[in-house]
Amino acid sequence: MTGMLDDALMLEKIRAIAEDLSPRLIDIRRHLHAHPELSGHEHQTAAYAAGVLSSCGLPVQESVGRTGLVVELEGSGQDPRRLAVRTDMDALPIEERSDLAFASRQPGLMHACGHDVHTTVGLGTAMVFAELGVPLPGNVRFLFQPAEEISQGARWMVAAGVMEGVDAILGVHVFPTIPGGKVGIRYGALTAAADDIEVTIRGESGHGARPHEAIDAIWIAAQVITTLQQAISRTQNSLHPLVITFGQIKGGRAPNVIADQVTLSGTVRCLHPETYATVPDWIEHWVQNVCQTYGATYELNYRRGVPSVQNDIALTQIVQAAAESALGKDVIQTLLEPSLGAEDFSVYLEHAPGMMFRLGVGLEDQPNYPLHHPKFVVNERSLLTGVVTMAAAVYRYWV
Repeated sequence: MTGMLDDALMLEKIRAIAEDLSPRLIDIRRHLHAHPELSGHEHQTAAYAAGVLSSCGLPVQESVGRTGLVVELEGSGQDPRRLAVRTDMDALPIEERSDLAFASRQPGLMHACGHDVHTTVGLGTAMVFAELGVPLPGNVRFLFQPAEEISQGARWMVAAGVMEGVDAILGVHVFPTIPGGKVGIRYGALTAAADDIEVTIRGESGHGARPHEAIDAIWIAAQVITTLQQAISRTQNSLHPLVITFGQIKGGRAPNVIADQVTLSGTVRCLHPETYATVPDWIEHWVQNVCQTYGATYELNYRRGVPSVQNDIALTQIVQAAAESALGKDVIQTLLEPSLGAEDFSVYLEHAPGMMFRLGVGLEDQPNYPLHHPKFVVNERSLLTGVVTMAAAVYRYWV
């Protein structure tokens, strides 16, 4: 790697630059936290991020994938590969109750999932390489993505061509159960596939006093829910988790009228590729059986959401080794279990191998509220850890 410093000196320089940037990183994150924007409406967030990047002399492509940003960091040309770094920018429709001095100024909106931290890590990593003064052997493409919370932004970005010529991709997501300053590493499955399901059951209306003269859609809907939950434990592989949750039921007109139609809406989560491929037909099999047994008809609308995030082994090794070398071996926390939460980072993995690490944001001696909670607060120590880990991993990708 002609023109590059040796490994230890390079990592030391990356860390030193990140430490010098730390006060600015905190300011950036607090600004973003105070000005959240919903999915697909990240106009001011994108403009602010573009201003930060432009002030470092980095070329910014705006309005990519609607409100996304792309920054191309050109390498020396020694290596033809291109590595992408993805961070997301959107917030949630949650009223903040954190009592922070820089709490959301937008009523009903909050960065309750840490995307303000993610954006700051992406910006900080780009800023580190802008100041490094030594070109990397290959190219780096920074992606600042909108609309992760509605599982649409990654598809918008891919449709805009951001994965063309990309050989690998890295991502980050905060986690409050990991102490601030730690890095969570998991090989293989990190998050679940998440699909949407809607089942409409149609019976025949009748008087509540004479159920034998009707076909009770509410009762049949209850049988569908119960049958699916029971069938999971007896017909699905117990080592391949599957969760079906119906969070909404609509049906009925009056207390004394048997309902002729009920709609069940829910979410389907799984980890294993075989389950992901077969679960729509499996669900329909049981819905059909129940409805036919009791004389009802049905309509099943199964909508694919996002697949599971499967961390590439080689890239995970690179990220872990980079974090250990730059921050010490005790920075790593091995994650023994995947999450059944979902992440549209998985959409990028349909085009190139990738790896997402967990960034610990847990507080010390204070309650740690979960993601999507109105009192969710992060340990800002995580900003330096996130930037150093990501920048070191980008550097190590070329070694």
